[in-house]
Amino acid sequence: MIKTLTKHGNSWALILDKPIMELMDLTPDTLVQLEIHGKKLTVAAAEDETPQRDMAVKEATERAIKKYETTLRKLAE
Repeated sequence: MIKTLTKHGNSWALILDKPIMELMDLTPDTLVQLEIHGKKLTVAAAEDETPQRDMAVKEATERAIKKYETTLRKLAE
């Protein structure tokens, strides 16, 4: 299949048609992994990164709670 790029703001976009999205089991919310091999671009659904993101959010929340613990307790009263 040959596709053309489409101008999107200051960038260029590759539009994936609905049948391609369905074949790849992609949704608009799916994270995709891009790999470049010489002049070839491979697009694949990314591995589930939810646990990593959840851990990052948890760690950031714990840091914020620790830093602002006194203020948060006063706000809770």
